Amino acid sequence: MRIVISEFMSLDGVVQAPGGPKEDTDGGFAHGGWSHPFFDPEVVGGAFDDALGKAEALLFGRRTWQTMAAAWPERAGDPFADRMNTIRKYVVSGTLGDGELTWDNTTRIPGDEAVARIRELHGTDDGDLLVMGSPTLVRTLLREGLVDELRLMIMPVLLGGGKTIFPDDGAQRTLELVSTATSSTGVHVCTYRPAAEA
Repeated sequence: MRIVISEFMSLDGVVQAPGGPKEDTDGGFAHGGWSHPFFDPEVVGGAFDDALGKAEALLFGRRTWQTMAAAWPERAGDPFADRMNTIRKYVVSGTLGDGELTWDNTTRIPGDEAVARIRELHGTDDGDLLVMGSPTLVRTLLREGLVDELRLMIMPVLLGGGKTIFPDDGAQRTLELVSTATSSTGVHVCTYRPAAEA
């Protein structure tokens, strides 16, 4: 199972709260919803449709899962929303109880078992495991060498600080640019995969 990361990202590498003002205000982040002016249905929306269409399951950190679980079920009837609601989902959390997993087809992965359980999923032969948002989880996956593809929607805006997906452990990780597309709103949709070691 390939692990694919799909992120809205500012030009300075911030992924925090692209969807709305109250999505994630940690650290005093005041730019929630910053991605909206740059979204276009064809290129950016098409990249999400493509990623979701190839996914067999979704993987989230707790906070992103809670945000998605509060938003998507009420949008039933839209093909994208219906796919989000019916697809198999995993949430990594040390605090959510099984009774709180109200979004259909969600399985909890205990936080202290996350790397081992995700390695097991990664070893199965079952399509893509798609991660959206979830910066803390993505940093762990990158650090552990568990990411097969990064699909970054890099938007022409500087946010001056906020959460990123990149580990700060001093390790070099070389990537290969597999494809790129540019939207009319100036978004670069860039797909990267780990470079083959020489």
